[in-house]
Parts: sequence; structure tokens; C-alpha cells
Amino acid sequence: MDGRAAVQMSVSTWQQPLPPRASQQRSAVLAEVADRVLACGDRRLRVGIDGLTAAGKTSFGHELAQQISARGRPVLRASLDDFKRPWRDRQLYDRESGEGYYRNAFDYDAVVSLLLQPAGPDGSGDCVLCSIDPLTQIEHRDVVAVATADTVLIVDGVFAFRPQINDFWDYRIWLDVDEDTSVRRGTHRDQDWAGAQAEAVHRDRYLVAERLYLTEVDPLRLVDVIVDNALFDQPRLLRDRRAG
Repeated sequence: MDGRAAVQMSVSTWQQPLPPRASQQRSAVLAEVADRVLACGDRRLRVGIDGLTAAGKTSFGHELAQQISARGRPVLRASLDDFKRPWRDRQLYDRESGEGYYRNAFDYDAVVSLLLQPAGPDGSGDCVLCSIDPLTQIEHRDVVAVATADTVLIVDGVFAFRPQINDFWDYRIWLDVDEDTSVRRGTHRDQDWAGAQAEAVHRDRYLVAERLYLTEVDPLRLVDVIVDNALFDQPRLLRDRRAG
């Protein structure tokens, strides 16, 4: 037995595979971030990973989960993409413009009641890791994952530090990439479903939404650590507020 604890994933079909074996530099950055997270205490912890679209949040979340699991702490993995409002209701609001996506796409009441509140130190521990599958639109609110007293919940997603949910995080990570990198990566990633419109979706919807978020919330002032994730094999810690 190597002391590794379990990592429980969401049932969502919107999954990205585990990244390839990390470089020595990437492993060192992930190990340091994992140490910073676990320094927050032995109780249940909730970690938010934010950054521009396609900054690498999901991959970083998977890798961080493995680091924390290797230290003997159980992990629950979730994504804010699995807590969007259903497409069947899209006629009720604008979700396709940049501002509409930022204002209306996510169901923050569900994020709080189903995930972040139960995963807190005083919560029930009964967590829903996926409200609505973003691909199949199947609801999974009846699929419950149990957070033990020392579980670390790792959640990735855009706009993670909006006022509606910011107070629930115990540790906040920002993955830093520039706008061109965000659009380029996102366009490549989403070719399968967006096709020829992929770049327009990222430039005219997601990037516009991100700019609104940066202007209205200024999330970088809230984060505990900033990681330059522009080069996958060569990430760098830019700031760690708790390191002094």
C-alpha cells in the first residue's frame, strides 16, 4: 500500500483525459501547490481553479488531485461546466452573447446548495458533482458523492471567484495565460462541436465574458496563488499570497 487515497470523478460525459506524464518542472509546481492547499488544515477543503477559457484548468485540477491523493487525502473532482442552466430554458434568457454567457449560463444556486455547501466543514458531506451533463443534458442530482471529514474538493471553471460563490473557497488558484493563447487553445479543443465557428465562439463569446469578469470582479486580487500556465511543461509560480 502506498497510502494513496481515492479520487472520485464527476459522472459528467464532458470529461478531459488525464494529462500526460508531467515534466520535472511541472511536477515541482504541482507539488508546491498541493502543499499549500493541505497547509489549510486537516478538515474538508474546497479548492477553486479559475483562469481564462482553455487556460488548462481541468488538466491542472486532475494533476493536483493526484498530488493530494498521493499524500493520503481523498479527493472529489468537479467542474462548474456541469452546473450550467439547461439548454431547454435558453429561450428565457441570452446565453450566446458574451455578456449573456457571463450573466446567465451558470446556476450558482445549484453550485452552492448541491456542491460547495455540503462539502464545507459544517456541511452534510453529501455532494452532487454534476447537476446537468452539458453534453447529454441529463440531470444527475440524484448521484451523490460523500465527502469524508478530510476530503479535498477540487473544482475547476471560469468565473469561479464571482461573489455568488467566492466565499465558499478555502484556496483559490488562478492559471494565467494571455488572450491569444486562450482563443487558440479553445478553438483547437472545441473543433468537434463548434466546427468552423469555434474561433468565433471563443473570441466573441467566451473572451468577451472573461473581460467582463476581469473588469467587474478583478479575481486576481482574491486568489492565493497565480500559476503561469502558458507553457505546459514549464509552468511558473507567479505569486503565492500565503507564502508571505
